[in-house]
This record gives sequence, structure tokens and C-alpha cells, in this order.
Amino acid sequence: MAADVPVPLGTATGIGSLPHGDPATAVAWVLDVTPELPAAPSLPRHDPREAMIPQAAWGIAGITVAPDGSLSVDASALDPDAPIAADALAGPAFTTFREFTAAITGRTAPVKVQVTGPVTLTAALVDAGVDAALARRIAGPAVRARAAALVDAVAEVAPAAPLIAFVDEPSLVGGPPERLGHPEELVDLVSGALAALEPRATTGLHCCGPTDWRVVLDAGPRILSAPVGADLELGAGALTAFLDRGGWIAWGAVPTDRPLGDTASRCWRDLSAQWCALVRSGCDPVLIRQQALVTPVCGLALHDRDQIGRVMFHARTLGARIYEQLAGVRLSVGA
Repeated sequence: MAADVPVPLGTATGIGSLPHGDPATAVAWVLDVTPELPAAPSLPRHDPREAMIPQAAWGIAGITVAPDGSLSVDASALDPDAPIAADALAGPAFTTFREFTAAITGRTAPVKVQVTGPVTLTAALVDAGVDAALARRIAGPAVRARAAALVDAVAEVAPAAPLIAFVDEPSLVGGPPERLGHPEELVDLVSGALAALEPRATTGLHCCGPTDWRVVLDAGPRILSAPVGADLELGAGALTAFLDRGGWIAWGAVPTDRPLGDTASRCWRDLSAQWCALVRSGCDPVLIRQQALVTPVCGLALHDRDQIGRVMFHARTLGARIYEQLAGVRLSVGA
């Protein structure tokens, strides 16, 4: 599994959303700040339809996405057997993504994309008035089709670029929501989305808060994207097995809900404390560093431009420290 992650340990990348108002400027910023693994940005301030729920619902039969990003449902037109619109990445919901693919034309280094997950889309459809069972039947195929379209779009312009693709599931925070269905049904939805990506991408699963990590890992990602301090030690047994199988963790090690200092020292202390807690619970101290990426805790759309520069600077600083620390561990054991 580890060999499928096409970037060096400690690589920093983003989660996706940014505060920019101009797609070209945002894409240039991403390529400049995270050149090793640029993440396709979305810009809800540029157009509310670029937020994750409107993007996920775009083109689904019976769902209309308004200019403000809100959803309306025509129950008579809902059809779980109908594919999403022929061009799943057309229209204003994916303007910035199209700018990104244009900018990476011919690239041979890795890139990252992300897609709203089926549990989160199911939750949005239920909130819009759709029955939970029908919402699941719609969300699963829609997300799989969108995921395939994202991979196709990157492959068309940069066929030699290794691809990392995350499924973003904020609705799994707190555990699989019972109102949406049985946990096994929801995990199967996520597994299906990951499976749609796996033949041509290294898959990741992002959950931005505490959850049942054992259940999340049952979905089968190659990379788990999780925040530092999100009760990960409660799932230490599953995380240990995941790392032993070669799984990687993208550590959400830079907070996005509080001011940051001029240095990454506090972030490093928090990350180190998280590692210590997991090692005490059985995780391998080398694998936890060797199979690590670094990200902000979540997207940056609600921050200002100065803040996001500092967030990503800290992420890169932490990544460099992980690399240096692991080199020191190897030297100390004669590797």
C-alpha cells in the first residue's frame, strides 16, 4: 500500500477550498505554495456553487442548485438510475477546477483532487427533503460518476502525473449518522466512492473531526486525513493495523479555528503529543512518521489571504521537521 503514495514523507498539501475571488490567482497560489502536491482549489467566495455541497449536487436529476448554492428538489424528477449531467464538471460549480486542469497541462509531478463524499451528499439531500433510502441510492452513483470525471479530467491534460484523490466526508464527524442509515450501509457508500478512484489514483478519506476511526478505516482508504487531537487514540488498534499494512496518515496539524503564531512550534508540540499518545497505544513510532503527510485541519475558504499563507508555511515547516526527525531516528538505529 505504501508504495502507492507517490510523494515523499512529510509532503504538505491543502484540503481544497480557498478564500480567493479569482480562479487564476488561486491556482497560481496553490502551484507556488505547494509545488510538490498542489490540491485543486475551490472558491466559494468566487461563486457559492463551488462549495462542497453545491458541487456534489450539480447535475443530479431532480436537484437544482441556485446561484447562492442552495438546493431545491423536484421529487418527481429524482431518479437514482439517471446519471449526473453528461459533463459532470461543466458550469459554474467547477470553474476553478477547470482553471486548475488547464494550469497543470503536461505536468508529470503528483497532483491532488478531492470530491464530496456520498455520506455528506446523502445528508444534504435528506436536509433538502429527500427520503434517506432514496438519498443514499442517488448519492452513491452520483459521487462515483463525479470521481471518475475528476480523474478523467486530470488524465486528459496530465496523463503522466500521479494522482491522489480524497473523498471528503465531514458528515462522518461524530460517527456515521443513524438518521442516514445503518453504519454498514454508509461505509459501503464510501467504499464504493474510493473503489471508483482506486484503479487510477491513490485514495484518501478526509474527516475533519472526531469520529469512529475504526469504522472510517473500514471503508478502505490508502490515506487517512484526520486532525491532530480528534480522539485518534480511541481508534489506535485500527490505526496500528492500518499503518502496518502500509497506510499513510495526512495529519491535519495546522489549526484553522484559531490564530497562529509566527512559528510552527505549538503545532509541532501538538503533533508530537498526538504521536506519543498513539505510540503508547501500540502504533509503531517509525511508521507513524514515515507514512505521514501534513495538511491544515480543513479548508481555508473562511480565512483571509495573509492567514492562509501562514497556515501553509507552518504545514511545510512541519513536513520538513518530520523528514528531519525520521532521518535522525534512522541514524540512531544504524539504518
